[in-house]
Amino acid sequence: MSGFFDGVGNILSDFGSQIRSMGIIDYIDIVIVAFLLYQLYKFIRDRRAGKLAAGVLFLALIFIVSEFAQMHALRFLLSNIFQVGIVSIIVLFQPELRSALEKVGGEPLKSLRNIGEQKSSAEISAAITGICDAVCDMSKTKTGALIVIERTTKLGDIIKTGTVVNANVSALLIKNIFFKNSPLHDGAAIITGTRLYAAGCYLPLTTSDEVDASLGTRHRAAIGMSENSDAVIISVSEETGTISIALNGELMRNFDYRSLYNQLVSLLVVPKKSMQGAKTIMGIKKKND
Repeated sequence: MSGFFDGVGNILSDFGSQIRSMGIIDYIDIVIVAFLLYQLYKFIRDRRAGKLAAGVLFLALIFIVSEFAQMHALRFLLSNIFQVGIVSIIVLFQPELRSALEKVGGEPLKSLRNIGEQKSSAEISAAITGICDAVCDMSKTKTGALIVIERTTKLGDIIKTGTVVNANVSALLIKNIFFKNSPLHDGAAIITGTRLYAAGCYLPLTTSDEVDASLGTRHRAAIGMSENSDAVIISVSEETGTISIALNGELMRNFDYRSLYNQLVSLLVVPKKSMQGAKTIMGIKKKND
């Protein structure tokens, strides 16, 4: 036991001497690493990966204790586990890692994309108006619908699962696609820019354990798509006519025409980090379809 405390004292002594010899670059380095770790914590905090991360951290703490306490058998076992741990983490955290990398890669290039692809305000406003008109009309008739609006994350792999339409966005076109007897009404419509590019597309379902069990496949697909991209997904409930928006793994509900229009403008024309004017129902906060 005395050897353990001697080791701790030596480490603290070395740590103090290193702090005294640090320069400005070292402090900047620490701040950047702390920021990255904080962002990592925020990313996994409310996701399924949080429990896995807690387990990995617990094993790491045990390994550190075994190193100090000279527990040779335990240290040998954990060291061999960590040798293959990187591959295991990649496999276990694959959905979360993909989502994080897509967002990291999308934000820095967002301004560059806008230079070549920015549509006029009039075109975007006309597309948003067409979407809102169609969605609110379908809400009144309780016509189920699922509309994905692409942003910085390209959705080519999703588009391949459906039928290419490539037409200007209009309320009549959207309502015809989701008409109950239409062959494309069961899938999702993908809007790229101001064009309705594809319909009848299949979306990945969410794997989150916190999603309300009462939600149907359409809403689970909307949340799943928002977990794997930065797209804005609009869904209309076939049972209640409720209008919802999924973004960043969260589902917001109870939109009307005005709140839907304002929300789409804020997300597509003047992007914001938060969504307003609706009710969050992740987990068990609400028991409706």
